[in-house]
Amino acid sequence: MSQFVDEVFINLKGGDGGAGCVSFRREAMVDRGGPDGGDGGKGGDVWLVADHNTASLLSYRDHPHRKGENGKHGSGQKQHGKRGSDFVAQVPVGTIVKNRDGEILADLQASGERFLAAAGGQGGKGNARFLSNRMRAPAFAEQGEVGDEHWVRLELLLLADVALIGFPNAGKSTLISRISKARPKIANYPFTTLEPNLGVVQTDEGFDFVVADIPGLIEGASEGRGLGHQFLRHVERARALVVLLDMASVDGNDPDEQLDILLKELEAYRPDLLARPRLVIESRADVAQFEPNPERLQISSVTNLGVSQVIGRMADLVREARSSEPVELSEVVHRPEAEDIRIERGDDASWIVIGREAERAVAFSDLNNLDAQIFAEKRLVKLGVFKRLERAGIKEGDTVRIGELSFDYEEGMR
Repeated sequence: MSQFVDEVFINLKGGDGGAGCVSFRREAMVDRGGPDGGDGGKGGDVWLVADHNTASLLSYRDHPHRKGENGKHGSGQKQHGKRGSDFVAQVPVGTIVKNRDGEILADLQASGERFLAAAGGQGGKGNARFLSNRMRAPAFAEQGEVGDEHWVRLELLLLADVALIGFPNAGKSTLISRISKARPKIANYPFTTLEPNLGVVQTDEGFDFVVADIPGLIEGASEGRGLGHQFLRHVERARALVVLLDMASVDGNDPDEQLDILLKELEAYRPDLLARPRLVIESRADVAQFEPNPERLQISSVTNLGVSQVIGRMADLVREARSSEPVELSEVVHRPEAEDIRIERGDDASWIVIGREAERAVAFSDLNNLDAQIFAEKRLVKLGVFKRLERAGIKEGDTVRIGELSFDYEEGMR
């Protein structure tokens, strides 16, 4: 069974926002210097970006965590903290992003499409931001917001770079097992492979591409003989073709006869397949019954003869095919919808306020400071939190929970 990675779970974490600074001017000849604490920097976002040069999700299987950089803290003299760098995770075109419940969050269908997978936390405001006629010396600042963190599922609707084509038992499955981590069923009888096996090949230079082992074709496949149409349809979307000619054919067909039959079947099925970049190699050279053609590369997947050269030639074909494709870069940006504030009842009969803006209002503030408490309460009033609670039927003394904050409701809070 192929070990090709076409779906993975990955953890994405936006960077945390930097904290705002509490600072006051301390200069000679300046009496009662005002607040001058700077804001914290925003945490870096994590973006998933479709890239036509990325072939698989293999790199995410063993390293599933991606994180944006944390924002820097603010400092005195109204110096704001530096924003954290975004993390851009490149995925193949055709990647679908789902949440844990299987809901589709984004479908990245064109190169350049972006999805904001985990937003970085907002930086906290420094105490200079809270200067007002009522508060001449605010001694509090906001904490930085914790960045979003999500586990998401990536699923790839694959476009293979290379299709391996040949008669049954031509050595396709053995070859793909040597050049990739695919582990197809291999045996010495026709039609061992009943569905395409996919493998990712990575060169020493870090270039990767996807190879599909197409089940063996037979003469008449284009007319539906055997499982012809079912097999041939898998070739349609391949960027390049590698034709394997069996040098130890049990049917007695020499490599030239095999090539002629295979090309005729491809042409009869879809003539444009012959215009694809193509590499013709002679396989099973270790048990050859025919004279090798000096113009073709001979390989043996058992002895590894010519295997490294085949990988290099395949990589060249894929580079050529990718570079010749018209790439239409998309500027589509997918962002999660903003979550509205809602009220729910907890198991302990408490009232739970859910919504990012409400949670921000209390998470940012140092609630041990009376002025900060007043400011946070004003923000909740402005967001309409207390009105929503009253419409929901809250009573005097009921417990309210917002994020990690818990307090008893009092009439007239708003």
